[in-house]
Amino acid sequence: MSDLMQPGQLLRMARHTVSNPRDGAAVILKLHLPMRALWLAFGLVIVLSMFLGEAVALLMGPPDQAAMPPEMMVSPITMGVIQAAFLFLVAHGMARIGQLFGGSGDFQGALALIVWLQFIFLVVQVIQLAAMLVVPPVAGLITILAMGLFFWLLVNFIATLHGFSSLGLIFVMTILTAFGFVFVLSLVLTMLGLGFGMN
Repeated sequence: MSDLMQPGQLLRMARHTVSNPRDGAAVILKLHLPMRALWLAFGLVIVLSMFLGEAVALLMGPPDQAAMPPEMMVSPITMGVIQAAFLFLVAHGMARIGQLFGGSGDFQGALALIVWLQFIFLVVQVIQLAAMLVVPPVAGLITILAMGLFFWLLVNFIATLHGFSSLGLIFVMTILTAFGFVFVLSLVLTMLGLGFGMN
């Protein structure tokens, strides 16, 4: 475990997970990290993601006020809270919905995999940031590829967590669950006054 905590080893493990998601997820699950460590790691990846998100926003320049109405302008802290809530729901959904279909995974394992997934996407954010500085048009392509990578890793992580074999079924289940999360999140944002303006 101590070797995995080294930055170089973490990056090699992230690369291995992208090329072999199920094996990478199995390694993370075998660590059996305690909940306290997982919550600390969860908070850390959220904070780092907020900083990188702000860096990307600064490089993109100030938003167009005409295209971005005031009700859509949210602070980095609010975005961090929203991201934390979303990832918590994803971890909870990974565990509970998988169990409903006969899976053997639990919330602790799901949280470990979500933290690891978020770390991988921190690396992706750094790559995107570098692309914006060197080859700006490539940054948009990285965003599109990252969306596909997210679902690919998530499906494989769920399969490994619960011992499932049918990736197709998990993909359909993940898409349906994602739509449910988006619907619930949209209701929460609307109640917080952050919904899309109708005027």
